[in-house]
Amino acid sequence: SGTIGVSGSKNATLAILAATILSNKKIILKNVPMVADVYTMSNLLISLGSKIKIKKKKNIIEIKNTKKLKTFAPYQLLKTMRAGVLALGPLLAKFNNAKISLPGGCAIGSRPVNLHLNMLKKMGASIKIKNGYIIASAISGLKGTTIRMPKISVGATENILIAACYAQGKTIIKNCACEPEIKDLTYFLIKMGCKINWIGKRTLKIIGVKKLKPTEYKIMFDRIEAGTYVIASILTKGRVTIKNINPKIMATELATLKKMGAKIIKYANRLIVKPSNKIKNISIKT
Repeated sequence: SGTIGVSGSKNATLAILAATILSNKKIILKNVPMVADVYTMSNLLISLGSKIKIKKKKNIIEIKNTKKLKTFAPYQLLKTMRAGVLALGPLLAKFNNAKISLPGGCAIGSRPVNLHLNMLKKMGASIKIKNGYIIASAISGLKGTTIRMPKISVGATENILIAACYAQGKTIIKNCACEPEIKDLTYFLIKMGCKINWIGKRTLKIIGVKKLKPTEYKIMFDRIEAGTYVIASILTKGRVTIKNINPKIMATELATLKKMGAKIIKYANRLIVKPSNKIKNISIKT
């Protein structure tokens, strides 16, 4: 029982940090979760040449890039974190070449990056894999095109979306992921000066730009963390207030828990889980 605040979203932060590669202007990110992957991604950006200041107690990261970043991301930095591959799209779009270690760090199973690479090839990239590294180039820059993703992938959507923001012309991404973290990434990119529109539930239209502006952005809450606290509260029959969230983003999950007998009261930026006597089993499809 009690009250707990929810951190910023780790998954949204990692994609947004990768997207900062596109900009030479000052970027201030707020509500950043200070977790290992965020430090690793920050170290990756530092190794490329970004100037980064981390204000741990305030959950703020300040970023300023030099005009010319390095385009090499070594295995040492990517071996513990899959999201490092998200540096590929922005580096390739901005500097026309990149050498990135194949990512490690996910024990759930094989999640190859073929989808990322195939989609970048459609934008004009030449890519080969050698000694565990992705070596990519686009001599005359990435070019906008229409891409239909053969399967829905959060990481590939993020990589192509970020790359398309700096590519030449118009890119249409069909069958893309549309999770809240993807929406958060688009909000950040738009605030930075990118031209992005949703023209369908799973279709994005991006017009490439070259000029970006200084940006201050607050990262969304971590819905995985929030959901974990909700379930823990139900299991222990506690009365718990969960703050710093937007319950609308968790509407499906909360509705499912209510069907099971959970007592949840929603407010604009918090929710209260009350003790429930009987939790019943249901059948769900994700």
